[in-house]
Amino acid sequence: MPRAPRRFEQDAARPPRSRQDEPPLRDESAAARPAKPKELRIYGLNACLAAFRERPQDIRKLWLLESRIPKLQELLAFCVKHRIGYNVVEAEDLDKLTASAHHEGVCLALTPAAEIPLSTWLMDLPAGPALAIWLDGVGNPHNLGAILRSAAHFGAQAVLLPKDSQLAVSGAAARVAEGGAEHVPMVRLGRDENAVAQLQSAGFVLVTTVVRGGRDLFEAELPARCVLVMGAEQTGVGAPLLAASGLKVEIPGTGRVESLNVAAATAVLLAEWRRQNR
Repeated sequence: MPRAPRRFEQDAARPPRSRQDEPPLRDESAAARPAKPKELRIYGLNACLAAFRERPQDIRKLWLLESRIPKLQELLAFCVKHRIGYNVVEAEDLDKLTASAHHEGVCLALTPAAEIPLSTWLMDLPAGPALAIWLDGVGNPHNLGAILRSAAHFGAQAVLLPKDSQLAVSGAAARVAEGGAEHVPMVRLGRDENAVAQLQSAGFVLVTTVVRGGRDLFEAELPARCVLVMGAEQTGVGAPLLAASGLKVEIPGTGRVESLNVAAATAVLLAEWRRQNR
């Protein structure tokens, strides 16, 4: 069933902000943030190698097949040097450790990467073109992984997660991302209306996709500071976010199917934004 709309209250008397040193609006994400696990197991060769390159200090344990030893010599040497436990195991053991048959012969236990509050991300963001992806109601970890892979490829600076979303980087998402999860920060939002106001104050325009009634993506001018709002495939973008969007676009096609999978649609939007703003 569609979600009940929540109204964004506008303060017409407040002038737009123009000074970069002015503090952002209050970020309320911390109180509602889902509890993070103390240890995250990721699997897949590219996912594990990317984690080793980007944050080796977070590695806690390694499991691998004997056949993977030649590909993982550097990682094994690191584990030996820093007294990090590793085990050469059978495929059946990795199946159980990862709850997946798609582990590609390696699994790492890591300290999970911290999610960033929106206010911190905005303060650290340089001036100029910037791109983020707001996932509104998306809950499938494989879709998250595919979106992270595309986001890393096309240069998105963040994935924005609503405060009550249970979506987070998991082993399955990291494997599908093929290393992309290590290059795209996860930003946890506060209340939607506060997040919208913070983003707009920083010069961002929300762009949402609709099945019908939007501008042709390939004829629209996408903003240089852009938040792509992507909705769940059954419910789409919620009414309040749709109302707060500065631009609504649709991806033209043959009409033989109603729409694209959310991860595929995100990739198309990312590619077009990069073409216009590289």
